[in-house]
Amino acid sequence: MSADVDVHGTVAEGFEPVRDAFARNFTALGDRGAAVAVYRDGRKVVDLWGGTRDVDGTEPWRRGTAQVVRSATKGVAAAVPLLLHQRGELDLAAPVAEYWPEFKAHGKERVLVRHVLNHRAGLPVLDRPLTPQEALDPLRGPEAVAAQAPVWEPGTDHGYHALTYGWLLDELVRRVTGGRSTGEWIADEIARPLGLDLWLGLPAAEEAAGRTGRVGRVEDPEPSGTGPRLRPKRAVTEAYADPDSLTRRAFAAITPFPDQNDPAYRAAALPATNGIATADGLARFYASLIGGVDGVTRHPRLFDPATTARARAEESSGPDRVLAVGTRFGLGYMLHGSASPFLSPGSFGHPGRGGALGFADPEAGVALGYVTNGFRKTVTADPRAQALVRAVRTSLGTDG
Repeated sequence: MSADVDVHGTVAEGFEPVRDAFARNFTALGDRGAAVAVYRDGRKVVDLWGGTRDVDGTEPWRRGTAQVVRSATKGVAAAVPLLLHQRGELDLAAPVAEYWPEFKAHGKERVLVRHVLNHRAGLPVLDRPLTPQEALDPLRGPEAVAAQAPVWEPGTDHGYHALTYGWLLDELVRRVTGGRSTGEWIADEIARPLGLDLWLGLPAAEEAAGRTGRVGRVEDPEPSGTGPRLRPKRAVTEAYADPDSLTRRAFAAITPFPDQNDPAYRAAALPATNGIATADGLARFYASLIGGVDGVTRHPRLFDPATTARARAEESSGPDRVLAVGTRFGLGYMLHGSASPFLSPGSFGHPGRGGALGFADPEAGVALGYVTNGFRKTVTADPRAQALVRAVRTSLGTDG
């Protein structure tokens, strides 16, 4: 259990339960450095931070401290193909090979663009995992998934594409945009116009700032007993223990997993895993998907109503062949369910393995971002993030 920490920042009237829950995350749930931001109807109503910038240090977390958010990156990256579709540049119902001819090998001509986003492509594993050096090469990952045979008939089942999702999505974006990467697209079309502290491929200037307080150090996602003990279902435990399971193989598509504090890793752009963001950057991103933010009218909401509907319409549901629990996915986003209990059934977003979370709820007009440096073994419903979600629900008077 962590000692009391000073919680900094502000909450709007009525959102005091979020401050209380955030403080309890340090005293009862082992958080060491974290931040949370919440927007409602485009206005920031929660902006809190506390603890230390580095999980293994003493420098205090400051306003604007950013962290690696692991798979919460997937929800940010998913906006790119959806916006390309919204602009008429990408057909979600088209075969991937229509844009990426080399991809069709081994029966993958039946993989559709939407299968990449809803985790039904049948490509969660690589028969030969990539080394960390290979994984950071923007050519090697796409080459590997193009040469990989599906492990189930594409479109017939779903399983979380923990790492391969990033290479599939990024190469599609490059083929459609004439070579522009997902990270470049996010920087130019989303982050810079909206003033988001959010990067897929950390610029050198931000990495230099990180050494003096900008980007914190995170711990290994497989900690050695710190924090509360979780009790996963037996099927989940067995799946992670079996080296031949799709679960183990999916998360081992890069072996060994790179050092997440390595500047080379943070400078690369892996749309499945290595986005870096502040809590405000993540929350503001999701707020911009469902409405204007802070009265900014020159940059209207990113998703039109039809795109929002596509993002959160159920595409996959039921037992997940990789995560070994029931999951629900729209196009690129996890949906409310037992593995990802967001604010309400209409919410859509994405957690990050170890703790990070970002989501939007159009009906409530709410967007939340939570980032932490203290990773846990959780893949989906981290108890710290869920405590904050419950507190938001209490603040809105919808917890009954």
